[in-house]
Amino acid sequence: MASPERDASHARFRLAEPGPHGLRWQLRRNCVLTPQQLLWAFALAGVAALVVAGFFWVMGARLVLPFAVLETAALGWAFLWYARHATDRETLVLDARRLVVECEQGGVVARHELPRPWLRVGDAGGLVELRAGASCIRVGRYARPEHRCQVARELRLALGLPVAAAVDA
Repeated sequence: MASPERDASHARFRLAEPGPHGLRWQLRRNCVLTPQQLLWAFALAGVAALVVAGFFWVMGARLVLPFAVLETAALGWAFLWYARHATDRETLVLDARRLVVECEQGGVVARHELPRPWLRVGDAGGLVELRAGASCIRVGRYARPEHRCQVARELRLALGLPVAAAVDA
């Protein structure tokens, strides 16, 4: 069970989740449809286009079907792109020694560790810039601008840095 002091200290954080390894921020895409739901929607649209094109093929309009096939192929490509990037995310975990940043984009995960004593939080054209020595990572691609500002504030608060130097989006 967590101590009351720890619960009170984490009450100041809206976007961070306390966990066994420290504070955790999860920034992810706002995807309305799951890849499976989108597959059904694209499949329905593709079948409908091919059925209509087949009707026109039977009626003698021979050029409609090849364009419908091209349209369905483009829909398939769009579905694959969407499905590949639907789970893109950025995860930040701050513990007593370091900040671990995991960025997943298109199924590829990049992991960065920044030492906590050297960590500075700044603004980089609307994104949150995390610096420690020569290392620099920009996060917040998948968060709304107001959430980026809130993450920057919460990181500064957790690090004991001045919060007044907030990131403006």
